[in-house]
Amino acid sequence: MDIQENIVNKVALSGLVSYDLASIRPEGDRVLYDIKDNLFHGLMLREKDFRAFIKEHNWEQYKGKHIAIICSTDAIVPTWAYMLLATKFSEFAETVHFGNLEELESFLFNQAINKLDVEQFKDQKIVIKGCGDVFVPTSAFVSLTSKIKPVAKSIMYGEPCSTVPLYKRKD
Repeated sequence: MDIQENIVNKVALSGLVSYDLASIRPEGDRVLYDIKDNLFHGLMLREKDFRAFIKEHNWEQYKGKHIAIICSTDAIVPTWAYMLLATKFSEFAETVHFGNLEELESFLFNQAINKLDVEQFKDQKIVIKGCGDVFVPTSAFVSLTSKIKPVAKSIMYGEPCSTVPLYKRKD
């Protein structure tokens, strides 16, 4: 007697669509620019010195990069100084954002999510992939969930074989 068991892939039959946020992570280096290096005695910004720096600095090195601008010290930095940096960075950098690297990453992901065509999620059972080799900020998971909820049939978090249910539309 020959008994053959058929192995059924229940995940494949479930109709789940797995979505990996890492797939929309914008390419390019992330660079943190700390304006503290431009401060006089680490306390305040001197306009004449700062304008000389702006004029002489090699801005070409930021070509195609994503820039986060911060001041890591408790110093007097006028708003126009950050704006002046932005005018120079924007000539070369892909992105210029005020905030730390984590805030920059959130900003980049949110921009990418805003460009997503939600029609691909219409009436689908979506599993938003929860772990991977690429860092995805929590804000991206929140933004994606909010964006696809109006069209998705259901939203889960994790892997197709082990999900956490988040939302199910009542039909």
